[in-house]
Amino acid sequence: MAKTDAQRVIFDNELKTIQNYNLAKETGIEVIDRFQLILEIFSKRASTGEAQLQIQLARLRYEFAHAKERVKLAKIEEQPGFGGLGAYEVDVYYEAVKRQIHFIQDKLKKIRRKRTLHRTRREELGFTSISLAGYTSAGKSSLFNALAEENVRVGVGLFTTLSTTTRAIDLFGKKALLTDTVGFIDRLPIPLIEAFHSTLEETIFSDLILFVLDVSESEGEIERKLSASLDTIEKIDASGVPIITALNKIDLLTKEETERRTDLLKDKAPNLIPISALHKTNIDALKTELTRFLKQYVHTSFTVPINNDSLSLLSWLFANADVKKVDYQGDKATVVFEAVPEFADQVKGRVEKLNGTFNTTNS
Repeated sequence: MAKTDAQRVIFDNELKTIQNYNLAKETGIEVIDRFQLILEIFSKRASTGEAQLQIQLARLRYEFAHAKERVKLAKIEEQPGFGGLGAYEVDVYYEAVKRQIHFIQDKLKKIRRKRTLHRTRREELGFTSISLAGYTSAGKSSLFNALAEENVRVGVGLFTTLSTTTRAIDLFGKKALLTDTVGFIDRLPIPLIEAFHSTLEETIFSDLILFVLDVSESEGEIERKLSASLDTIEKIDASGVPIITALNKIDLLTKEETERRTDLLKDKAPNLIPISALHKTNIDALKTELTRFLKQYVHTSFTVPINNDSLSLLSWLFANADVKKVDYQGDKATVVFEAVPEFADQVKGRVEKLNGTFNTTNS
């Protein structure tokens, strides 16, 4: 190792604690496995308090699972990566890690409750929820920016997105909610899936998954990443959610290559739409496909007397529904809008309290 000037040895599989210790002893430098490497990358990418807590939780769970063996080995002889534990008794170290886990879990529960409240509120408004999913670096955030006309961070490294961002998007006059989530990887360690559950559950509870696949890579890589991503969707119990597959980065392919790869994937991934998120190529075609999965809208109209309460209702309606027309005649206002039936029922209740009249027909 001295000849190569290496600072670490990295293994692309999980190491047992004793294996880690013996390898560190043999090489004289720190040894880490796949899980520890991914966790380290996650730590550098975390930009929100929730993501940082999730990473801490994953790290502590890892330490908890290896606590007894680590303390035992650290007492024998200090090795790279096994320092600083000699003063601990096993039970003291074990309990210290357990207390930290409970503390972080409590914090994440509060964040999760808040997220659940937001999701419930969105459901009350009736918007279709769409979750972006895909292998890391597939271009999810670029597609999010193209659809939401936003400017969320887009990076060239792994795991640029470790927390969720939700925005309303316009699909030819109808609104939907689009959420960008953490990217998948091959053999994503179970502790990381568990730690990021509150983030990944946005995919579980969505009405539609917009799956992004980078088709500019080799056919072998495309199939590997497709398989890994679909496997992760199944692991988080989201396999029952409808999927649209955006074949991204076609700007890096010829027309013939795009057609060949689309043909390759037609029986392996559902509802294929070739796009370039970066150049916004075929975005309208993708939007058209998304509209097929929108919740059923009803065409609705009502008339209310004009007063402070009805003006407040109109302001709320403009913010949360697709208002088609408003006519003011004398002391009354007639409003035409489209919404899902559940939301229309909410409006009906408010209109009736204002002594207004309400009518509904299918969109």
